[in-house]
Amino acid sequence: MQKKLANFVILNLIQDLRKLMNQYYIYIMANKKEGVLYIGVTNDLVKRTIQHQEHQVKGFTDRYNLSRLVYYEITNNINSAIEREKQLKSWHRQWKIDLIEKMNPNWSDLYRQIIK
Repeated sequence: MQKKLANFVILNLIQDLRKLMNQYYIYIMANKKEGVLYIGVTNDLVKRTIQHQEHQVKGFTDRYNLSRLVYYEITNNINSAIEREKQLKSWHRQWKIDLIEKMNPNWSDLYRQIIK
């Protein structure tokens, strides 16, 4: 309960700041190193990551327990974010793995990094 309250407070503060900055994120979620991958786009990476981690949205990420944020990019333009998401989704799996491992060789959950 306390963790959910802390997440809620952090989420609201960061959400307010992000709205002012018009940032968009292309991100990759995974369930383990070199496991199942999900690529998405959002304007609130903290909120979206929490939704994945707490299984608030039923579907692909919930079914495969994709709760680890392993990669993300930031842009100020929603159109370029959507285009990049489409581009990454069209890539071969190994290219995606190579991209993740450039930024995050241990496939660590980057959630703590984005809330700092």
